[in-house]
Amino acid sequence: MNKNLLSFAILALAVVILIVNIWKPGATEGEKDTTAPTGDSVETTEDIPGAKLSSLREGAEAPDFELNTLEGESIKLSDYRGKKVILNFWATWCPPCKAEMPHMQNFYEDYNDQGVEILAVNLTNMDKGEEEVQKFVDEYGLTFPIPMDEEGFAGTTYQAFTIPTSYILDENGVITKKIVGPMDENMMKDLTGVK
Repeated sequence: MNKNLLSFAILALAVVILIVNIWKPGATEGEKDTTAPTGDSVETTEDIPGAKLSSLREGAEAPDFELNTLEGESIKLSDYRGKKVILNFWATWCPPCKAEMPHMQNFYEDYNDQGVEILAVNLTNMDKGEEEVQKFVDEYGLTFPIPMDEEGFAGTTYQAFTIPTSYILDENGVITKKIVGPMDENMMKDLTGVK
């Protein structure tokens, strides 16, 4: 009786080993299909949940959103049609964002009267709370609007997965450039075409 049980166990183990070996090569081929060759960039046009990539290409109309600012005022991106807009996504804990903010404030002071607006969307759902955002704004003396993305909708829509991420919009609300990483004043001048 024990011999029969041992034989059955050995046979069952052999079947399992056979199934695993048959299944394993298929998984490896599947992995090869999704891996890009080393050194090549991968460009995808497929949409991911919550972010329609095709709507963010240069030349596309920027997706509209409505958020409350740090001061509690409700604003829509489309309210800024007729102005060039630097749409920036940031958080208080982000060192490159801290480096970029003084440049943004200087640029805003110098060029806001030339029809350029800065909307610095705080990724509030990923930040340390409204009180910390207010302390940051006070510390850096920021005077441009700070929309608060409390639900993460705008950040996801604009794929702000690495911050700072900025979009340059023309007067018609069309995306002319996407920048991932901090900008300085000269870069902002070049991208917006102000003199």
